[in-house]
Amino acid sequence: MQTETTYAEAARTKYPEQVVVAIAKDPQGKHNPITLGWAMPTSGSPPMWAISVGKTRYSLETIRSAGEFVLAFPSERQENETLLFGTRSGRDTDKLAEAGAATRPAAEIDSVLLDDAVANLECRLVGELQSGDHVIFVGRVVCAHVNTKSLNRLYTIGPGYQMGGLARG
Repeated sequence: MQTETTYAEAARTKYPEQVVVAIAKDPQGKHNPITLGWAMPTSGSPPMWAISVGKTRYSLETIRSAGEFVLAFPSERQENETLLFGTRSGRDTDKLAEAGAATRPAAEIDSVLLDDAVANLECRLVGELQSGDHVIFVGRVVCAHVNTKSLNRLYTIGPGYQMGGLARG
């Protein structure tokens, strides 16, 4: 049985929700990560992913300017840095340095990979769509990386930046 409610009330039932980190190099040469909850594959051939970025975010213009981004799938061990990437602005903070995040250069684009992530996808921007208070960017995957260690993904498990892994059983 269903009962009518507000959108906000219904949206609270979406958890657990995947969390991703998008990284793009800003015009000053700083790699700027942002934590996002809205990402999805949009094509298998060629492989493409979409991310949704708020219109007020510094990362919006950073991704547009760079024309490319890394999409990282953080591991459970990256909870603190993932929280920092999503709650600080790259306008005035070097978030990678502040978090002490381990990175390495991407292979095909001018960005960096997160070493402790479960996987990293290097994407070239192929389009964008205005969507209310967000912009949806679509990137074509030009190179993919997976961690050599067996790591569990990090998820948003509840409102108010509650993060953690999913119980396996």
